Amino acid sequence: MITIVPQPPTFCASLPLHCASSKNRRSNREKLRKQKLFSENRKTAFSSYPESTPTPLFIHHKPLSQTKLQALHAVIKDLEISIQNGITIEVEIFASLLETCFQLRAIDLGIKLHRLIPRDLLRKNVGVSSKLLRLYASFGLVDDAHELFDQMPKRNKFAFPWNSLISGYSELGQYEDAIALYFQMEEEGIEPDQFTYPRVLKACARMGSIRVGEAVHRDAVRFGFGYDMFVHNALVDMYAKCGDIVKARRVFDKIACKDLISWNSILTGYIRHGLLVEALDIFRGMIRNGLQPDSVALSAVLAKAQLRIGVQIHGWVVRHGVEWNLSVSNSLITVYSNNGKLDQARWLFNHMPERDVVCWNTIISAHCNDPKVLKYFEQMERDDVLPESVTFVSLLSACAHQGLVNDGERLFSIMREKYGIRPIVEHYACMANLYGRAGLINKAYAMIIDKMEFVAGPTVWGALLYACYLHENVEIGEIAAHKLFELEPDYEHNFELMIKIYRKAGRFKDVETVEKMMVDRGLELYTTSTS
Repeated sequence: MITIVPQPPTFCASLPLHCASSKNRRSNREKLRKQKLFSENRKTAFSSYPESTPTPLFIHHKPLSQTKLQALHAVIKDLEISIQNGITIEVEIFASLLETCFQLRAIDLGIKLHRLIPRDLLRKNVGVSSKLLRLYASFGLVDDAHELFDQMPKRNKFAFPWNSLISGYSELGQYEDAIALYFQMEEEGIEPDQFTYPRVLKACARMGSIRVGEAVHRDAVRFGFGYDMFVHNALVDMYAKCGDIVKARRVFDKIACKDLISWNSILTGYIRHGLLVEALDIFRGMIRNGLQPDSVALSAVLAKAQLRIGVQIHGWVVRHGVEWNLSVSNSLITVYSNNGKLDQARWLFNHMPERDVVCWNTIISAHCNDPKVLKYFEQMERDDVLPESVTFVSLLSACAHQGLVNDGERLFSIMREKYGIRPIVEHYACMANLYGRAGLINKAYAMIIDKMEFVAGPTVWGALLYACYLHENVEIGEIAAHKLFELEPDYEHNFELMIKIYRKAGRFKDVETVEKMMVDRGLELYTTSTS
């Protein structure tokens, strides 16, 4: 696969032309005149660029004064002029430019190029239509991609267009469509290749459909891809995400030449299943086998690591010079803050050579119970870093835990008015918690009823119920509890909180009623106190 796309100006300097032969001299002279005009246009537009060999794709090239996108735009504009002048363009030119659009992620230019490609060429040439299909699918324009797919007369010759469309559906979260397309391949007799299975298995993993995944696994073995490393890596990821970590490990052990993706897949699988001991064993195995864990592996382990392990990993990343990788630094800050080591977390943050919004979110979240949290937000604003939705979730949560009602209201206001961030359910849950913990139960309830743009979910009602428990508010507690009984009928904690509210109020008949509801629903009664 070509990893570097051509410099369009150099490419254009050797643009091959195809003109149909003519029987009379006048026609020949006219075509020669157009070719000369086209050549002069090229020389004028690109006279500063070096000449090159006549090939549609380049891997090695000298740096030019134009950016790649500017150069690509110039080539397509020049191509448009040439077509208007009646010059027929070689098929390879369209295919190469579509590849360039894909590599440069230039969908707008790709759409413009699509308009220049003759319709009969798209219908006849499966290579050009496949590249265009891939471009549309990679940008989530699956309707346009599927329209091209339906018009392809020879789509049953090879798997490339099928793979592109499967990938497009999967990236959009339309996993059922992606899997259905795979089985359509089977029905139409198209033989999958080594790139088909990772795409389909990814869809299976996202859906959590292990039975379909197992069927795809059997197909991969049947078609001779049972030992392909890319297929094996996808299988490890699929089985781990579908809950069968034992089978994931079994596939992992069969991989003869494991790469970083192989190790990361099983490592994150163990982390996802809460098997930290096994994850650390894999982590050490990576190092023993001469692989340097990347930010994915390091962040995955640090996310669940205890302080002792976190400190050891911190030492390793310092020795290997990767401590300032943003993902690794953020994970280390989280480890230290979660274990009450705010000084170490602050030191890391203050010494980071660069910070993105995730870094600020991490340090703000680390100070959830510390008054310095607002200082960090002020510093974030001074550094012209735009906060995002997650930033305000952390800030509002900190205000709730610290009883900073006025600051919480101010932050909620500037989130909407200054930064144009529309509140989501987590923001309202934080506000309900903010008011509730401060004893402003009626204000929290009024916000839920009168000010929320959407129906409150269990997170919001749960925050209100807990506030009612803290402040012994039976009336609004009953409203919140009954909402939760409908939204989360099997969650014992809600019933237990309401029992405690009734018990504190001396309403023992109501206690018996809620306990009977729990028994009828097959829920277990707990007697531990809620803090």
